[in-house]
Amino acid sequence: MLKGRHLFEGSFLSQPPQNQNMNALDQLGIQTRPAGVGPIHLDQGIAFRVWAPNADAVSVVGSFNDWDGDVNPMEREDNGHWFAWVENAEMGAEYKYRIRNGENTFDRIDPRVRAVTNSVGVGLVHDPEFDWDGDDFQMPHWNELVIYEAHLGTFNRSEEDQPGGFATFSQRFDHLKKLGINAIQIMPVAEFAGDYSWGYNPAHIYAVESAYGGPAAFKQFVKDAHAAGFAVILDVVYNHFGPSDLDIWQFDGWSENGKGGIYFYNDYRSTTPWGETRPDYGRGEVRSYLRDNAMMWLQDYHVDGLRYDMTLYIRSIDASGEHEIPEGWGLTQWINREISNFKPSAITIAEDLQNNAYLTKSDIEGGAGFATQWDASFVHPVRDVIIQSDDAGRDMNKIRDALYHCYNGDPFQRVIYTESHDEVANGKSRVPSEVDEAAPDNWYAQKRATLGLALTMTAPGIPMLFQGQEFLEDGWFQDVDELDWEKADEHSGIIKLTSKLIQLRLNRDGNTRGMIGRHIDVFHLNHHDKVVAFRRWCDGGAGDDCVVIINFANQHYEQYDFGLPAAGKWIRRFSSDRKIYSVDFGGNASGDIDAIDEPHDGQACRGRIELPPYTALIYSQTR
Repeated sequence: MLKGRHLFEGSFLSQPPQNQNMNALDQLGIQTRPAGVGPIHLDQGIAFRVWAPNADAVSVVGSFNDWDGDVNPMEREDNGHWFAWVENAEMGAEYKYRIRNGENTFDRIDPRVRAVTNSVGVGLVHDPEFDWDGDDFQMPHWNELVIYEAHLGTFNRSEEDQPGGFATFSQRFDHLKKLGINAIQIMPVAEFAGDYSWGYNPAHIYAVESAYGGPAAFKQFVKDAHAAGFAVILDVVYNHFGPSDLDIWQFDGWSENGKGGIYFYNDYRSTTPWGETRPDYGRGEVRSYLRDNAMMWLQDYHVDGLRYDMTLYIRSIDASGEHEIPEGWGLTQWINREISNFKPSAITIAEDLQNNAYLTKSDIEGGAGFATQWDASFVHPVRDVIIQSDDAGRDMNKIRDALYHCYNGDPFQRVIYTESHDEVANGKSRVPSEVDEAAPDNWYAQKRATLGLALTMTAPGIPMLFQGQEFLEDGWFQDVDELDWEKADEHSGIIKLTSKLIQLRLNRDGNTRGMIGRHIDVFHLNHHDKVVAFRRWCDGGAGDDCVVIINFANQHYEQYDFGLPAAGKWIRRFSSDRKIYSVDFGGNASGDIDAIDEPHDGQACRGRIELPPYTALIYSQTR
């Protein structure tokens, strides 16, 4: 397990060298060569800087000089960068770098380009100006987040049945507002190969996917999402690039062992499950390339957090986790520290899935400094229990352990879910289809899928849904298939059920404050009858204490006893068996209950209810 401090400081962008001939810039009265890498916007034109330490010559070519490499040669700086000022370059201009290495000459897209015509096209000089006026969104406290993971290309397709984008996604904001979520986590939007993709094959990590609408559309999306009350969390991919459509591959003509050149490891450390394309985390310029990219999303696009794809392959060479990459660990420490300093409310999420508590420890303690991480110890056992075909195979110990699991004593250092893009693809399906592939709309599939929703929204942690889960989307996730929005009508009751759970989770009625607390006591564990009951609380007492009881069996109990922490009336806030949620449900659960004044389950009092099969009930007292 990686421990200790691996801290790598410094950006390579802050102090460009001043000992070069300023030429035309001197004539304009510009005394200091501007900082930055990529296109640098000046009042008198566009300056360009690119890192190509092994090039013999570099020039900027584009629509402003008829792609003539002799017009705008770049000047070598003494740190491996090349610089040029192009007076007649304007916003929207097309450009590339023409690089000569020995006898070889080739054109490359700028590694820091913000917009491209497509992944194998040309770069565009992007206008950085955007009207952020009125964007005063405040990120919710992390214990009050409900995340909705979504994929831009399939969430809401265009009228021409093309991949969706920022504009078409925004058309469904009303649906998400009614649902009640307050954070949208979108799968990667960096430019990838082709128009259809999950997004985990980034070709240009600074450019926003052209098929989705490009950088200006993404900024408008974030502003509109904020206005609608949603935080925006962005998926980023730093464990590998590509592997296809990579202009940064052997960018300046140099490489070793036939590998990727200056941006990549050129030895055995290059190998990932996605190709020989792991970035060189030990090279300062590459570290800054990744750090500056992370900061770009927060600074220029106003996103509220980042979710890092599979950090296991940043911190180690292979899935075993035994062959560590200390500089990868140090890189995440640096980036997370920079994010926290710039925007303390921004959440950083690790997908690691190895139950490594050091991911969410502070860097001072030797940790990677993430705010939270996806919790494999919730999703896998919970899915196992609810998709079992035989009630006898449901292990209530797995539910108890999943409810109790946390990192470093803090339940909000984990994100909990039963569906994500990974959990419903690659040989696995949506929960309803896992329950009954032939009939994913039947009673069994509906009932057990809603148990997963109830557990996700009542357990300690940060709950997350995957797009369409709220209306029982079935099958598996594919980047060419739009969400089946007809199911939103067919299963409008399940949307109401999910919305009610979110309402209780966020204490919007003021009587379930315990749901945003960190405390849990699984006081009732009936493995024989497959029933679990637990208490959630912040400080305890009426309006705070919540009691959840869940029947995981196809067994109806006319009378079922379980513990209650206090005397008096307990109001039923939720029953997953109500007919308003599905005409197939029975609606037979008990309503409010009066506590019986005798100890039970280690609690002060006893409750007695009618408990239908595969049903979750939530009780609390009025403040």
